[in-house]
Amino acid sequence: MAQWGKLNYAQKSCLGSVGKLMRDAGMVHPGARIGVAVSGGVDSFLLLQLLVMRRRIVPFDFELMALHVNPGFDPANHAPLTHWLTEKGLPGHVALTDHGPMAHSDANRTTSPCFLCAWHRRKTLFSLCKRYGLTHLAMAHTTDDLAATFFMNLFKGGKVQGLSAREEFFGGRLTLIRPLLFMEKKTVVKAARSFGLPVWENPCPTSKTSQRIQTEQWMAGLFSEDKDAKHCVFNALRRWQLDFAAKRH
Repeated sequence: MAQWGKLNYAQKSCLGSVGKLMRDAGMVHPGARIGVAVSGGVDSFLLLQLLVMRRRIVPFDFELMALHVNPGFDPANHAPLTHWLTEKGLPGHVALTDHGPMAHSDANRTTSPCFLCAWHRRKTLFSLCKRYGLTHLAMAHTTDDLAATFFMNLFKGGKVQGLSAREEFFGGRLTLIRPLLFMEKKTVVKAARSFGLPVWENPCPTSKTSQRIQTEQWMAGLFSEDKDAKHCVFNALRRWQLDFAAKRH
């Protein structure tokens, strides 16, 4: 790891966790072409950084391409990403859209702004993967996201469903992977800060009040009352999703 200098505990933990989960879940293969969904937040920027590092560690070659879908609240806020990609010599595609303002407008009368915006974002990402012939789409969900999704599906949808570490779409032509799925958000934040990644604030007007944020706040309250609960919940969900990924693989 000398090429990156001395790594601290958070950086080593994230790099090691990503490598282990990629191996255990069979995420990539020689010649894979991975599109990395980069929103500009801490999680996705760190994932891109870690995959750049993993590419120099693994004994085979794979390609990386950053994919950013600008929702349209601030058409220029992705500038730090484009500068970073230029410095690293990495390819990327920025899609300027109106998904955010449209989802928050009167035109959307049937569903939540977050759901509609996320649906259009994923559709755009899938389209970009097809356009560039990418075999994988990497998303930066953490264990905190896994737990929040699990409880949202349980309480709001009446179903037991989380976030898979690895799942296939379009008859196997595209594999969605989540290499950060076994890392806690607090460690991800520490690692991203240590790398000095140029993240930016989310300009969405409902980013602090969404259903996901409310679920995360509920979890924080639950875990603050029982220190062992978080450890047990996170570990249970990790084992469940890893077993699920292994069976599907």
